[in-house]
Order: sequence, then structure tokens, then C-alpha cells
Amino acid sequence: MSATKEPQYQIQVDTFESRGAVRLGLTTSHLWRSDPKHLVFFLSRYKFISKMLNGYKSVLEIGCGDGFGSRLLTQNGTRVHCTDFDPVFVEEARAREAYDPLRTFAVVDYTQTVPAGNYDACFALDVIEHIPPALEDRFLRNVCAQVVPGGVCLFGAPSLESQVHASEWSKKGHVNCKSGADFQSGLRRYFSHVFMFSMNDEVLHTGFFPMSQYLFALCVAPLKSG
Repeated sequence: MSATKEPQYQIQVDTFESRGAVRLGLTTSHLWRSDPKHLVFFLSRYKFISKMLNGYKSVLEIGCGDGFGSRLLTQNGTRVHCTDFDPVFVEEARAREAYDPLRTFAVVDYTQTVPAGNYDACFALDVIEHIPPALEDRFLRNVCAQVVPGGVCLFGAPSLESQVHASEWSKKGHVNCKSGADFQSGLRRYFSHVFMFSMNDEVLHTGFFPMSQYLFALCVAPLKSG
């Protein structure tokens, strides 16, 4: 490539030529092709997580999917162990994100098992709505078992009310969507404190639950007995 007309941008050319373009993952590539604005919403959720967990050194991600978004946490120096129950996503993410030493990847199904180890914090975005109600208690008990006493967990999920507007693709597998009040009351069985936030598109707020497209629960101090 030729030199840029403004020299402060030359680093972009040099980096592109030496390292190539950043490659999106399975999910993020699909979003960019099919609904690029949704990729903005997807990354804004990870931005919120990165702000809330800034300063935590050991974080567990449950349901990492293609692993693309967790880069926003490692930018802060946070070490993230990314897990998903689907080996197709984990294998692709592990190969693509190998440049980042702060991320590790593993296949784990938290409705079935609890691996060894504990973490200062954990988060699960777009996971709990895929957990069959009959397995939710086991899932949440297993999550709590992975977090240190006094630790923090964040859960994000589309609201029950949003589903009438959701695409058929996004609704596939959504077997456990909840209203804001039900989401909060259910999680209070497993954590000492549960603070709720709402999101519409990429805007985070504390507004009226039934008008929220997406819900965040910030949960503090897991109750190990559930």
C-alpha cells in the first residue's frame, strides 16, 4: 500500500500489512451480514460487562458463543475463561483468538457439571433464556459454585415482552424468557443482592421493565445452598 496522506494513520496500514484484518467469529460474521446494527447491540452488552467487571482479575464467561465480545474485558487486563456447551463454537473461537493470552476456552455444559476452580466474577449473556425451566435450578447452583464468596455474576437476556417483536432466527431456542420482575425474584433465591437494568438497542437504563427489549441482572454474593 502507499503511504497515507496523514502520517498519524500510517500505523493502520502497517498493522494491516503485518497482521492482516481482524476476522469476525461465527455469530458476529452472521450478524454483520444479516443485521449489522444488531452487532452494535451485541458489543454494547459486552461493553457494559467490561465496565462492571473492570478491576476483576479472574472472570468466567458462560455461553461465550464465538468468543468475540470478551476482548472488551481483556483490554482492561482481565483474564477471562470462556466456556460454551457447543464445541463447534469453542474450537473456532480458540483458533481465531489465540493471539490473546488473557483468554482461554473450554467446552462446559453448566446444566450438567461444575469444573474445578473458582472465579472472582462471572457473566452469561443470552444464555438463561435457552435453559429449559426444569434445568434452571441446577444451572444456577452450578454457576454459584464457580464464584468466590462475595463475588459478582451478571446475567443478560431478552425480555419476555420483547419476543413479539423478535425475528424467527433470534427466537429459536428461547424457551425461558422472563419479565423483569420474575427475572429478579428468581435470581434472589441464589444471590444476596440482585440489581436490575434494562436495555433498548444499545441504550442502558433503569426504566419500565415491560418496555425493555433486554434485561441485565447484576447479582452479588452467591448463596451456595441456593
